[in-house]
Amino acid sequence: MEHAKENVKLRQLLEDGYCIYENILDEAMLERLRETAERLAEEQTTAERALNRSTGSMIPVTKDPVFAELVAWPRALDALASLTYSDPKFYGGYVISKPPQSPPLFWHYDYPVWDHPDAFEKKPHQLFLMYYLTDTSPFNGCLRVIPGTHLYDNPLHAELEEAHSRKLLQAEDLDSPAFSMRPDEIDVAVRAGDLLIGDARLLHASHANRSDHRRTVITLWYNPDFSTFSEPLKAFYSSLKTMPPDSWPAKAKQLIEPLWTQYDGEAEPLPWNRIRPMRGSVNRK
Repeated sequence: MEHAKENVKLRQLLEDGYCIYENILDEAMLERLRETAERLAEEQTTAERALNRSTGSMIPVTKDPVFAELVAWPRALDALASLTYSDPKFYGGYVISKPPQSPPLFWHYDYPVWDHPDAFEKKPHQLFLMYYLTDTSPFNGCLRVIPGTHLYDNPLHAELEEAHSRKLLQAEDLDSPAFSMRPDEIDVAVRAGDLLIGDARLLHASHANRSDHRRTVITLWYNPDFSTFSEPLKAFYSSLKTMPPDSWPAKAKQLIEPLWTQYDGEAEPLPWNRIRPMRGSVNRK
């Protein structure tokens, strides 16, 4: 990766809240992920599918050891290193598969530590790494974002209720602001195998999947600079990790072991808080 391009990616991540690295996964890995994700999605019960009508499936990646390879995928870790994050830590992720003819995903952010005194600093505490298993477009449910909203207030912030409520998950009211089209939103269409990296504070949503095929994304959560965190913040993110079952092969466990968040101190974790305070600044810089 060329140094100039790395600077562009880092600047985009810090200023817009996301960036894209193309062709990170090879076709062989994509096929393995597709087969596994399809099987896991088909195993869901009717009740599970109804519960997550807006998001699509929310299947922990600890359901199958193939995801250990994805968590430790060398080209993805190289991408993070090119963003100056050479020692990232991982705590969980999901297979999110939107069924055919399913509604949009509601507007939300995923950052859960708004009581942290540095919640609005430019450097991210939490990143999502998204791998779409098919090419995306507005027709099949590509991502939508409002650039800069990881740092600055937007009118939509004041209109949103807490994310992931039952009402939103089941898409009960598609006329609510959480499902609205926004004048400053942009579509983020990617190709299968690309890596989309984003700040957890960024307002994002997705279009409805109007196609006749699943639109699946695997979302992994990393702390890019875990070693620099305060002890309460380390304690918080370490408490979120979802460990794999004992049935995982030793090789898969060993692959992911160095990447887990780990805190062995005695500090109390910061409280869970997904209610974003208004910063009082709407100017992007």
